[in-house]
Amino acid sequence: MGVAGRVEAVCVAARKGEPKRPAASITLVADHGVAGDAHAGSARQVSLLATESLDKLRAKGLAVGPGDLAENITTAGIELCALPVGAVLKVGGAVLEVTQIGKQCQAPCAIARRAGECVMPTEGIFARVMAGGEVRAGEVIEVAPEAVAGEADGDEGGDSHGQ
Repeated sequence: MGVAGRVEAVCVAARKGEPKRPAASITLVADHGVAGDAHAGSARQVSLLATESLDKLRAKGLAVGPGDLAENITTAGIELCALPVGAVLKVGGAVLEVTQIGKQCQAPCAIARRAGECVMPTEGIFARVMAGGEVRAGEVIEVAPEAVAGEADGDEGGDSHGQ
């Protein structure tokens, strides 16, 4: 077993620009994203953010909770931003591959205006759904021991540009 943490919340929004709202569960669809979410089908299929990142904003006086930074899955116990692109996460029967670390906010985003900075550019991560499944708060989320999807698939580190 690799490094493990916990899913604190799962969130979804039907339209872009709306805050994501906590849900009882989300369904991850292979090569698509979160069923019913506005960002499904995009290059950033699933977004994840650690509760520890939200805690940094709370320490600055912001009242933020799961989904307020547009993340689909809020985690605890895994330093998400330290994972390499290609890392594999397993949660609720689903398998995710990390595709991007950080996202530039629309300058400046509402969080940055209120706190002076936003954690998404450096601490939010994005993933593609390799295998679908249902995900609920309270479930274990695990970093697969093989760490990088390309190595797990037998790719010896060849050039992945253009994929």
